Amino acid sequence: MKNLKFKTNINCAGCLSKVAPQLNNEKGIEKWDVDLESPEKFLTVKSNSASEEDILNAVKKVGFNIEKVE
Repeated sequence: MKNLKFKTNINCAGCLSKVAPQLNNEKGIEKWDVDLESPEKFLTVKSNSASEEDILNAVKKVGFNIEKVE
């Protein structure tokens, strides 16, 4: 299982409700979480088979900014 971390502009519960269906329905994502307390709004994803590109596209599809954190 891979742990992937991304910086986003998902900053409130309303934003989470928009992105949740995309991430919940993405094949290969085991678990995900957004740290709304962090200034960088980190999205952490535990993935079995979803690629970085899959996650980037899922979040961008609903209008949020996202970039991979190394």
